[in-house]
Amino acid sequence: MTRMSSRAATTLDPHADIAELTAAIVDIESVSGNEEALADAIEQALRTHAPHLEVLRDGDTVIARTHRGLPRRVLLAGHLDTVPVAANLPSSRRVRDGREELVGRGSCDMKGGVAVFLKLAVEAVAAPVDLTWLFYDHEEVAAAQNSLTRLAAEHPEHLAADFAVLGEPTSAGVEGGCKGTMKLEVTARGTAAHSARDWVGDNAIHALAPVLERLSAYRPRRAVIDGLEYCECLNAVAISGGIAGNVIPDRASATLNYRFAPDTTVAQAEAHVREVLSGLELEIEVTDAAGGALPGLDHDAARDFLAALGGAVPVAAKQGWTDVARFAALGTPAVNFGPGDPLLAHTDDEHVPLADLETALAGLRRVLSA
Repeated sequence: MTRMSSRAATTLDPHADIAELTAAIVDIESVSGNEEALADAIEQALRTHAPHLEVLRDGDTVIARTHRGLPRRVLLAGHLDTVPVAANLPSSRRVRDGREELVGRGSCDMKGGVAVFLKLAVEAVAAPVDLTWLFYDHEEVAAAQNSLTRLAAEHPEHLAADFAVLGEPTSAGVEGGCKGTMKLEVTARGTAAHSARDWVGDNAIHALAPVLERLSAYRPRRAVIDGLEYCECLNAVAISGGIAGNVIPDRASATLNYRFAPDTTVAQAEAHVREVLSGLELEIEVTDAAGGALPGLDHDAARDFLAALGGAVPVAAKQGWTDVARFAALGTPAVNFGPGDPLLAHTDDEHVPLADLETALAGLRRVLSA
């Protein structure tokens, strides 16, 4: 375990209004790899305002937990990092269509959820379950860098729980499970030549045309699992090739991203993509993959969570990949629940409605006092 940085941390007040606390967290820039300042501030806030919690530090991940000997433990996790800033810091407030919003990088994904969790970590002294609060780094980058990967390998006891809640943006509804994700590099080979004499070459970029045609004609599956519909997606997300404006390229590649339903394994997903591209002269390499998570809403802890939130809370499928998959792999049922519209994650106009912050906070207060 490492200790908090010796430099002064920005002060966060968990007792502040939830919108003010969220704005303060958003204003601590924490693009992936630069989470230290925010981790320092959260650690300091917990050590100062939550004497009922054991507080641990592992790199730029902060863990806080109770040890009351209760029969059930619930883990609430939020990632500290964001995608790169796009002229959307510092945060600001606005009113649009009669709705007050907090604008800024990370406000939706997922510093609004982090703010709700930090506030409740200080408040929930007498919750009916033991609690673990996890504020972690490197979620927005490759899975190998995600601190949950390290914790699962080196300190699995920090992730142990009977149920987990990820503070991902869900518009303060519940999103069950998540889709799996796979990135593949599809490479075509050709023969280099001068572009003025193309008949002596073989253009590798042109050889990718059939790949794009098949993807354009592709009709993805919609899988209904435990009443939730997961919409699969298979897309080219990048193309590269060529070395100069007068050279026929002898190599070109397309990066594909396949988002697949949680009833599909990684191996099955790869086989499906290879089937879609069968018959084409290509090299296909999987460069990254992570399985999804089934909804898990039939577990007792999940039923109790939904009941405590209240019957009016909408329940839907998570259409992206989230770290609920990591907890599912550990045998821990998990859901996504947090403020903010997931469609706004990573956008230049990223924002969170203040009403979402209040709704998510009130919902979890009910859960932690039930």
